[in-house]
Amino acid sequence: MKKKKTSELLFNALNHTVFVVITLIVLVPLLLVVLSSFKTPEQISQGYHLSLPAPFSLDNYKEVFKNGNVLTGFKNSMLLVLGTITINVILSSMVAYSLSRFEFKLKKVYFFLFSFSMLIPSFIAEITRFGIIGRLGIYDTLLAPMVIYISTDILQIYVYKQFIDQIPYSLDESARIDGCSYFKIYWKVIFPLILPATATLIILKSVDVLNDMFTPYLYMPSAANATLTTMLMNYVGRSGSWAKLSAAIVIVMLPTVIMYLIFKKKILSGIVAGAVKE
Repeated sequence: MKKKKTSELLFNALNHTVFVVITLIVLVPLLLVVLSSFKTPEQISQGYHLSLPAPFSLDNYKEVFKNGNVLTGFKNSMLLVLGTITINVILSSMVAYSLSRFEFKLKKVYFFLFSFSMLIPSFIAEITRFGIIGRLGIYDTLLAPMVIYISTDILQIYVYKQFIDQIPYSLDESARIDGCSYFKIYWKVIFPLILPATATLIILKSVDVLNDMFTPYLYMPSAANATLTTMLMNYVGRSGSWAKLSAAIVIVMLPTVIMYLIFKKKILSGIVAGAVKE
């Protein structure tokens, strides 16, 4: 009994140690960036990196907002997020509803193709996709990355289908008896019941779009179409100091952090709801 208790204590101590180490690995670089953003270049070069700024200075942030194209990047990022998640939620949930509720020829083939596409790295089709975007005439517009974000997000279809599969068919039958069309069943019965999944997927998709640098940089190279991430990348060469670059990093990081802090309960509740549905 005593050996068992000792082994449990050692195991718990090891777990806590690993947790503390991982937390420090994540938080120390972030803390370094935040502190550096309030310092002058002289303070960074002369003082300890994790020391508090003395005094705190907002000059770096003023400089970034003045010369970093921040407002344009924020506007374009928000437009991309809103447009992408609105269309993506509607299309993904409707496709999942069709795959879950209707029987038709080649249904299993379609679902297999949807599932198989998640295994293919996106960069493999990049050359072909670039040509398609050019032929559509939407290169260097907000539509280019928006179309890519919408058309390549197969995971949402899979997640929605898992939720809809757990909803009893009796609800559909009751709605049909009341005279509802298939679309009305989807909109009035099915969609409200998959809101936990919708909330979770909206948040995760928003974070993906906000943090993506490759797609906007490749398909929207002009300064007028810069997003927060491409603004940061372009600002790296013009910042001139680690202090100003740190301020730019904090500005780019803030929307994602704020979104997570506000909606973290929704993320957890959506994941748990999907795990315990019967």
